[in-house]
This record gives sequence, C-alpha cells and structure tokens, in this order.
Amino acid sequence: MSRHVAIVTDSTAYLPQEALERHRITVVPLTVSVGDGVMTEGADGVTGAVSRALKDRQRVTTSRPGPEEFAAAYREAAEAGAREIVSLHLSSRLSGTHEAAVVAAANAPVPVRVVDTGMVAMALGFTVLAAAETAEAGGSADEAVAAAERRAAGTSAFFYVDTLDHLRRGGRIGAAQALLGSALAVKPLLHLEDGRIQPLEKVRTASRAIARLEEIVVERAADAAVDVVVYHLAAPERAGLLAERLRGRLPGLKDLYVDEVGAVIGAHVGPGLLGVVVSARP
Repeated sequence: MSRHVAIVTDSTAYLPQEALERHRITVVPLTVSVGDGVMTEGADGVTGAVSRALKDRQRVTTSRPGPEEFAAAYREAAEAGAREIVSLHLSSRLSGTHEAAVVAAANAPVPVRVVDTGMVAMALGFTVLAAAETAEAGGSADEAVAAAERRAAGTSAFFYVDTLDHLRRGGRIGAAQALLGSALAVKPLLHLEDGRIQPLEKVRTASRAIARLEEIVVERAADAAVDVVVYHLAAPERAGLLAERLRGRLPGLKDLYVDEVGAVIGAHVGPGLLGVVVSARP
C-alpha cells in the first residue's frame, strides 16, 4: 500500500538499514573522495578507507548530492503513490545538501517540503524517524515536519576530537579556534549549536575530556526519557566503555546504540572521534 507522504533524507542521518526499510525512508547519498577515487557514503568499506587515509595524512574531501539525484528520488516517490514529500537534511551551515534538495523540489511532480534540521548524524536521524512515524500514522506533510521539529528541539550532539586540524581543513571550524586549541595543547569538546560545530570546553588531557563528555551527557539527559547514540571513528573500545558508563547513569534511558560514524562526518573529524547524541522522546 502506498503512503501519501514520502520521507527522504541524506546519508549523514546514519539510520540503520532495518529502520530505513521498515519506515520506507529514501536516502540520497553524499560522496567521499580519497586521492583519485570517489566513493559513495554507506557502501561497504568506505568509512574504513577514510579513516586509513586520514591517518596517512592523505587528502579526503566530501561532496553533496546533485539536484538531479534528489529529483530522481522525488520522481520515484511520486510514482509510488506519494502525494507529498518531506525531505529532511543535515544542517545547511555544514553542507550544500539542503540547497540541492531545494533546487530539485522546485520542479518535483508533487509538493516537497525541504527541511533544514540543523542536525547531523543520528541527531538528524531521530528527526527523520519522527517524521516517518507521523506519516505512517496518516499525518500530513505539515504534521510530519512539526513532529521532526519537536524531536530536533529535544536533541543535542556533543563530541570529543583528538585534534581540530581535520575540522579546520574542511572549513567546519575557524582557523583561529583550531590554532588556539593546538597552541594550548588542549583536547577540545564541541557541540552542535544553531547548525554549526562550536567549541564547548577545553580540557587538558584525553581522559579528562572523555570523562567531562560523560558528565555533560548526564547533565543534559537528567531524568528525562532519552535515546542515546555513542559514535566513534576507529575508537571502538573508547565508545564501548563510555556507553556502558552511560547505561548505568541515565535513569530515563530507553534505547542506546554504539556505532562507527559514517564516512562523510568521519572525513571532517578524524580518527579518535567520540561523540554522543542525546534525544529526548516527545
């Protein structure tokens, strides 16, 4: 049976394949270039290839999908019976993906609501799931967007990186901020604020930074019913230990997942990333 409102997102939502299939969510992928090779995010082995390239100090770049890729996704959704489409994407302050979706929406065969969620990774993924669940319940495009916005309002992303160099090279954080961190030999904690990656705190050692990350998550979650995702890049032991500590400290914890971050975000943060998405259930 067709659904009147189709949901589209991009590959930086990092939703599990099972969730994509169950909720019939269409993903338009970004791409990653390593040397002369171009790889599609989500394909087997891409995140590992990016991690190895970064460790070897090879140049790694990322590219948004083109409007034609979104146009094809919108056509397919309309042909499958959708009367409206909600297209939800990572922050426009981090990528031109939202802009490409807007261009494609102008000539789509059915109305398309393109949403700049201001989020990325499962901070984006949770908003996409909220929209999809509303659509499945018979909600309109407006209702699906409202559900996504409510979920986004209760979602935060915090992360630790070993170095700010990768973010600086990709233009995702200012050169002055990156230089300050290097000069002071600090380990930076960052967060997603107003769709941008912003410094949150500076801590002197990696162990103290990770301990502080844990405290920030506990403070943010408080006693609320929350879902949590712990991300890493080439640091599974760190992520596993943090997840176990959080499991014992969050009284309202519902679902907790541990996953390696995807290739596009990985290309901008570098190996050693430890990130946490905290999302309050409405």
